[in-house]
Amino acid sequence: MDSPRNGVNKERFILSVDVGTTSIKCHVYDKKAQIRGSSCAQVLPLYPEEGHVELDPDALWTSFVSVVKGAVKGQTEFEQANDRACRPRSDAAVQMHQMEALGISTQRATFTTWDRRTGVPFHNFISWQDRRAAALVASWNKSCTLKVCLRGRGVSAGPGDEKALGWLSNLQVIRGLMKALHFVTGQRRALAASQVVFSTQHVTFRLLWALRNYKQVARAASDGNCCFGTVDTWLLFKLTKGGIHATDYSNASATGIFDTYQMCWSQMLCSLLSLPLSIFPKVENTCHLFGSTDPSVFGVAVPILSSVSRSARPPPPLSPARYSARSPDVVDSRPAGRHVWRVLLQRGRREDHHGNGDLHGHQHGRHASRVGLYPLVGWKMGPEVVYLAEGNAADTGTAIDWARALDLFSDVEATSSMAYSVSDSNGVCFVPSFSGLQAPLNDPGACASFMGLKPSTTKCHLVRAILESVAFRNKQLYETVLAETDIPITKIRVDGGVSANDFIAQLTANLLGRKIERCRHREMSCLGAAFLAGLGTGYWRSREELKKLRQADAVFCPKGQPSDARHLERWEGALRRSMHWYERP
Repeated sequence: MDSPRNGVNKERFILSVDVGTTSIKCHVYDKKAQIRGSSCAQVLPLYPEEGHVELDPDALWTSFVSVVKGAVKGQTEFEQANDRACRPRSDAAVQMHQMEALGISTQRATFTTWDRRTGVPFHNFISWQDRRAAALVASWNKSCTLKVCLRGRGVSAGPGDEKALGWLSNLQVIRGLMKALHFVTGQRRALAASQVVFSTQHVTFRLLWALRNYKQVARAASDGNCCFGTVDTWLLFKLTKGGIHATDYSNASATGIFDTYQMCWSQMLCSLLSLPLSIFPKVENTCHLFGSTDPSVFGVAVPILSSVSRSARPPPPLSPARYSARSPDVVDSRPAGRHVWRVLLQRGRREDHHGNGDLHGHQHGRHASRVGLYPLVGWKMGPEVVYLAEGNAADTGTAIDWARALDLFSDVEATSSMAYSVSDSNGVCFVPSFSGLQAPLNDPGACASFMGLKPSTTKCHLVRAILESVAFRNKQLYETVLAETDIPITKIRVDGGVSANDFIAQLTANLLGRKIERCRHREMSCLGAAFLAGLGTGYWRSREELKKLRQADAVFCPKGQPSDARHLERWEGALRRSMHWYERP
């Protein structure tokens, strides 16, 4: 470690920012991956209409700059006095000129469009939780009756629609041909094309909606003056004062518009839906020198060395993932902003991320899903590409924030003890589907609900039911991923904010019948982006060096009880009753 000389500290650090669904966090890491400064701010979603979820681009940018300055200097105007996690703190020796590189991890599939010349957004970010395109998605997935569905739901035809309708009315035929082609040739791409299930979480139809409903977007796209971007692209554009319009493969693949076989924006889909290719950003490696921040932003130019989607950041201590790897290994489960189960790194390795949504993923080769586990690029470093099959439950963090806002509890750290204070939920079930249900059910019309309420129901019963729903969804997605990928798992690791909850971790271990290891570093979105940036700049020289930095915080061994299975079965019944709620008259 460098020591101060002539009053100047030469120690260097890695700056990393995680932009999630409910918060923005920034950490400053030293060589030992210890946090030397941190800050956070809340992300405030907007709900202008039923089913619409938006973010203010300018407010997001202001908060981003604020938390970075707060982590380095220990002060920010967005400090939340009543939230210890959001209070900025910084080593007095840490200065902005000591930042070796910046890494960025962002929520994915949340997008906006803006004027290429002025940089002014045409509209708010349309969140990945937004359901405004649900009718279009349903029409596509039921393409044999597409024309009837569109007209019956009052969706008017726009420019290029007749072309799309003509193609889509024959989509079932195309799917059949693709199945036959796969049978003859064995090509995975043909199988994937025959089994794709579209979701409102994909950018595709929300972007189509924006082009139809925001005239200025369609006009700018026609004039070649429109930029499309997810959160990472917008931040890169702002950080470089409009110099960079780019994204990385992990964020691009999550849009639903990116061809993970050809590794480029899908010309076929764009042609089908009349999406102009000119609006899309350049796609770069996840670990890449995107440029440097403009000195006017932070006072100095900081190299931007990584950009990665927050549910796909690589687990630091694991070795590189290659589809050719044969031996099953580890599954990492990372709970934080969205609750996620993903399998990253070596084949057979599983990662669970628990946060605002639940994601369950498995690393493998390119994947043709039967139930909507969308095939994603986890990351790309040089020639190495890591693919994921991922399912998610979108509203874990939203449900917890909602429950806190209703005063079911004041401190999220107390929820585990509240759940343990009662023997069961007293028959109460909670369905966490504020944004519908994702794979394997794929129902954007599902509603969030409490069922089984009684006069004897207490706050502790309600809190336990909410926490149980997280573990039950874990079980559901775990089995789905295993069935889809057919790769055995030997170890499960968890991280993220929700992983700190002992009740959820233990119940998940019980339901899975598997030992679960909780990482000491729980903010893996930030740390993963930092590791990528550090590897890119040579701050850390190898992955072997990073492996030594991982430590387990706790291990949860299964203690299965017969009642767990009965409670899971009752919850699945509540799940079915909540489905198609918003489609009913």
